[in-house]
Amino acid sequence: MASRVSIGAFCVVVLSLTGVFASEGEETASKEFVLTLDHSNFADTVSKHDFIVVEFYAPWCGHCKKLAPEYEKAASILSSNDPPVILAKVDANEEQNKVLASEYDVKGFPTIKILRSGGKVVQDYKGPREADGIVDYLKKQSGPASAEVKSAEQAKVLIDGNKIVVVGVFPEFSGEKFDNFSALAERLRSDYEFGHTLDAKHLPHGESSVSGPIVRLFKPFDELVVDFEDFDVDTLVKFVEESSIPTVTLFNNDPNNHPFVIKFFNSPNAKNLIRCWNGQAMLFLNFSNELFDSFKSNYHDVAKQYKGQGISFLMGDLEASQGAFQYFGLKEDQVPLIVVQTNDGKKYLKPNLEPDHIASWVKEYKDGNVHPFKKSEPIPEVNNEPVKVVVADNFEDVVFNSGKNVLLEFYAPWCGHCKKLAPILDEVALSFESDADVLIAKIDATANDYPSEPFDVKGYPTLYFKSASGNLSQYDGDRTKEDIVEFIQKNKDKTTQQSSAKEEL
Repeated sequence: MASRVSIGAFCVVVLSLTGVFASEGEETASKEFVLTLDHSNFADTVSKHDFIVVEFYAPWCGHCKKLAPEYEKAASILSSNDPPVILAKVDANEEQNKVLASEYDVKGFPTIKILRSGGKVVQDYKGPREADGIVDYLKKQSGPASAEVKSAEQAKVLIDGNKIVVVGVFPEFSGEKFDNFSALAERLRSDYEFGHTLDAKHLPHGESSVSGPIVRLFKPFDELVVDFEDFDVDTLVKFVEESSIPTVTLFNNDPNNHPFVIKFFNSPNAKNLIRCWNGQAMLFLNFSNELFDSFKSNYHDVAKQYKGQGISFLMGDLEASQGAFQYFGLKEDQVPLIVVQTNDGKKYLKPNLEPDHIASWVKEYKDGNVHPFKKSEPIPEVNNEPVKVVVADNFEDVVFNSGKNVLLEFYAPWCGHCKKLAPILDEVALSFESDADVLIAKIDATANDYPSEPFDVKGYPTLYFKSASGNLSQYDGDRTKEDIVEFIQKNKDKTTQQSSAKEEL
């Protein structure tokens, strides 16, 4: 199981992962509170707990090493909780544990999962990665999914104006609608905070005379309060998810906005809740631009016009969006710039935008009158390194039409894991130097467009292997020369090409 840099990493706040575990007494210092699990005891241990947290890690992973003391400190604190909260870890790099890692969809390290009801319910851990934050988050996650609000003071603590909170107002805490609200809270508890009350007067904003049943969603943007009265669970889930996306998401250095930025970039894949999704519109400019207010006003008007029509809107400050620029392959001299990316990976671009042109350009896009932008580096005039360079403009010819067995790396120039893999791929390529049937290649996925189908690139580096006969598979084994060579030998096809000399690209 190999580590990758997540594509969504550019919009995530850098978390503090450092810390030192201190304890009293030699005996306490030597005690480990984090359970060590493996393939032999995992199922039995998990089945005995209604709530257990499991970290999948690799010993060589730098992020895992930084997390380890914080995770251990949190485990020691939570061991005294009532009831105790159990934290465990699995070395997913061990061959015998890779089936477990695959079962729990571990694609990078560290991956933390919350397992409930003896492992029957699995949720992603979405909390902080420093000890105190881990403790606070897991205390909430291990307790009731929804907290009763009995006073205005309790409501003020729950609804602090910086996050999304969902509160059910009921005449009594029983019946189908209350049960459905409880199911909603249980289902979405890792993403939102929930409360329930018998008296709407305790709650800020909104109409205080309602007696319910009603679901009231509080958010720190747009209309601040939204009420909903359909208590079908799936409909409630869709309501919460859609109401939690701002009309225009702000991408700047304010940490209060970062959760919504992350949600913006993840929303098209949010379990198909927004079924009509067909684009993410992103306007990038310098927020100190003298025309900022005009851009913001015009963009917000367009976002309101197309709300509910399958386009989400984000406005990003150039300074805060450098990671996005790297990922999308954009250039600073193109700002003010609007880019729309669709679910099929196509991009539509309008550089050097004027405020008054936003509405007309988005309409052209919606009407199908804007041609997709194909981003490509120039085809290399000389391509004689062991690992061949692929760009968008020769992708089809090299990967699909060359008649070769092709191992292709999707990488990003700024990715540390990619830099570590580079010399290993050089060695792999040299191993097949005399084999004209095999081609080792790489594509800068930030500077070139590529088919999003069938290539599911969610992190860097990602490796795919296409056999000469057209069979395509993703390589997710160990990143060693020996393992990669063995994989290619096992999966390659012999071709009818002459193998006396390797054909130059």
